[in-house]
Parts: sequence; structure tokens; C-alpha cells
Amino acid sequence: MANIKSQIKRIKTNEKAQDRNKAARSSIKTAIRRFRDALTGGDAKVIADELRLASKQLDTAVSKGVMHANAAANRKSAMAKQANKAVVR
Repeated sequence: MANIKSQIKRIKTNEKAQDRNKAARSSIKTAIRRFRDALTGGDAKVIADELRLASKQLDTAVSKGVMHANAAANRKSAMAKQANKAVVR
């Protein structure tokens, strides 16, 4: 454990941020999982809703600094491709 007061405070703030980031990543994974479940269901309206919600979660994570913007864009693009392919069938 650190002896310096500022470092002790920094450790505490890092732990808080780590917990927030973990919760955000978990919610992203849940949203993506719900989107994939909607894909298997095949209902176009549900797929579109879940895609919109997952994209919103990804955008929020980017704005909070939890995820890099390009990583979120790649995920959103891949999900959009899957959604379009599922609706065309």
C-alpha cells in the first residue's frame, strides 16, 4: 500500500472508475447479446429496436471514455450488417 496521501486517494479514485467501467462494459455485452438473440428470433422490428439500443449503449460508452470510438464503430457496423442480412432473408 502506498504511503503518500495523494497516491492513496488516486488508488481509491481508480477503483471507483474501474467499477464504473466494468458496469458499462457489462451493459454493452448484455445489449449485444440481446441483439444477437433478436437476430435468431427473426422479427425485423425487434431486431431494429435491439440494434438501436445496443448502438446507444456503445455511443454512451465512447462518450464516457470506457471504449475507443473506432472499436464502437466497428461493432456497430458489424451489427448493422447482421441486421440487414437478417431482414433481407
